[in-house]
Amino acid sequence: MAGGSVAGEPLLRLEDAGVRADGGRWLIRHVTLQVRRGEIVTIIGPNGGGKTTTVRAALGIVPLSEGRLWRAPGLRIAYTPQKVAPDSILPLSVRRFLELGTAATSADVMAALERTGAAGLAAQQLSALSSGELQRVLIARALLRRPDLLVLDEPVQGVDFAGEGAIYDLIRGFRDETGCGVLLVSHDLHFVMAGTDKVVCINVHVCCAGTPEAVCESPAYADLFGDQAASVHAAYRHHHDHVHGLAEDPGRRKD
Repeated sequence: MAGGSVAGEPLLRLEDAGVRADGGRWLIRHVTLQVRRGEIVTIIGPNGGGKTTTVRAALGIVPLSEGRLWRAPGLRIAYTPQKVAPDSILPLSVRRFLELGTAATSADVMAALERTGAAGLAAQQLSALSSGELQRVLIARALLRRPDLLVLDEPVQGVDFAGEGAIYDLIRGFRDETGCGVLLVSHDLHFVMAGTDKVVCINVHVCCAGTPEAVCESPAYADLFGDQAASVHAAYRHHHDHVHGLAEDPGRRKD
């Protein structure tokens, strides 16, 4: 696994799940995925392909039209949605937002903000934050729940390029420290292939799924992402060959 963590018991499972829109169109169909304790599962796919619908179905936010949802008894979930729009009319500081509905102390809040690189935002009004700052605050709130399962929909949305790696490192570090499962949606294929244990590619249905290496080799993945997929595949194979190639392992025979 990418982070060296050992996957444990299942936390959440969707089986042959489908969700219909009001007009009868299938938003997702025949979607099966599972998240185990200690593993990172990333959903990828084209815009409008059903990634967010899949996450919302897995959380029970939208009802299934068919299929089955199972969650481990007593499962504690923290969810960061793709879009949150704070009301500018309602005065609410970041610190107060993090304290709402939790038993977190001021020390807990500051520790969570420091962990996400947002310690300087505690006194800021939530509605005044940039999209990148808001993402960091939302992740801090999720971490305060000490979840068994951390669910993140596009966690680096609005974060500048330099900050993306830090956010993903934070997610992996939290998984490594706590052993929680992570289910996330990401558009960053390089991160997916470098830092995820399992990948599920969805375009209404599951096009391909498995380890990053298996998905990289899938024709369905190449068809969906084209040149971007080829670039990521080349980088993945270069890294793999560099680490494990014959030239790097003098103990291997070259016959």
